[in-house]
Amino acid sequence: MDLIIRNAKLRHYDLLKDIGIEGGKIVAIESHIEDTPNEEIDALGQLTVPAFIDPHIHLDKVNILDVVRPNVSGTLKEAIEIIWQKKAQYTNEDIVARAGDVIEKAIANGTTRMRTHVDIDTIGGLKPLEGVLEAKKKYANVMDLEIVAFPQEGIIKNPGCEQLMWKAMEMGADVVGGMPANEYCPADSKRHIEIAFNIAQKYKSDIDMHIDETDDPFYRTLEMLADETIRRGYHGRVTAGHTCALAAYDDHYAQYVIDKLKEANINIITNPVTNLLLQGRNDNQPVRRGITRVKELLAAGVNVSFGQDCVKDTFYPYGSADMMQVALISAHAAHMSLPDEIENIFDMTSIRAAQALRIGDYGIKSGNTADIVIINCNNVLDAIRLQPERRFVIKSGKVIARTECKKEIYL
Repeated sequence: MDLIIRNAKLRHYDLLKDIGIEGGKIVAIESHIEDTPNEEIDALGQLTVPAFIDPHIHLDKVNILDVVRPNVSGTLKEAIEIIWQKKAQYTNEDIVARAGDVIEKAIANGTTRMRTHVDIDTIGGLKPLEGVLEAKKKYANVMDLEIVAFPQEGIIKNPGCEQLMWKAMEMGADVVGGMPANEYCPADSKRHIEIAFNIAQKYKSDIDMHIDETDDPFYRTLEMLADETIRRGYHGRVTAGHTCALAAYDDHYAQYVIDKLKEANINIITNPVTNLLLQGRNDNQPVRRGITRVKELLAAGVNVSFGQDCVKDTFYPYGSADMMQVALISAHAAHMSLPDEIENIFDMTSIRAAQALRIGDYGIKSGNTADIVIINCNNVLDAIRLQPERRFVIKSGKVIARTECKKEIYL
């Protein structure tokens, strides 16, 4: 075999296991594998899990905070406006450098797959996409990067954007995005969604939209998205990100929409680290939390995951591309602290994210791609609460990151 991981603590197993890897695939999971591999790793009984997935990030905008003016209101609207001037001046080298920094941090933290939204509009044209495509090519051996063509400025409201969206898919974008709430009226929002589906069906691609990223219950494009998904027979191929307004709806209407999401088999990606800061900015007490109805969605059987979303940009000044940090914040925001809820939070960084991205060979199972991370702890709770070192990160059977674990305390 090419690689054997010895003494691995797998989730849902009481005894330690050896994992045999050959040709980039997991070929055996046994109590002991009798083989002399090319390389051997001792997991030391530490938590060994599938490498993490970040299903929602914006790599064209990361690390932009230091070169633009501050977001003095802290709002989503101002965050978008601040980037306009910088976006018009993007270069490939700039984007690759900023995105590359975050990609490398993500790898060191155990993430080997990302889905990134990339702005497509008449301000930056296709330059953001060109830069991220360069980054995708540079890091192809260590990061699976899926690109969403994202019309953040609207489609109807931004004449010329629709043509750019079609060109973006021709250039190599993988997924059709959208932001239908950023239109002048509900009729335009509906048309925005229809255009996105037209493009997706032409290129046989999935759809991943920013939906109702607001506290205002007036915005109801989530129901529009569910209706169009059902109408087009696109069940299981659509993801709705943020969906903050779902938390602002009255309970009756919220359940009505959740039932439609279940019928349409739409994936939900909540982004608490960003929305906790952007939403509820003008509230007096009680302040709205800015995240969607995570527990109600899960209870209804809707797949829910979360993403880093932003790193050091006008939307969110923090972030380290560490899905365990995002998991900890998300657990607090969604009140998920019971044993099964902790397990579910961890699943959102792995198997639930894989479901949203429709990854078929994911997980520590014989025959699957060997994307694995060994964490310096023994259980899921400690992985989230301590965010310990990722001792080894393995991509397609090869070690792509290694972190030494050494701590000395002098009394």
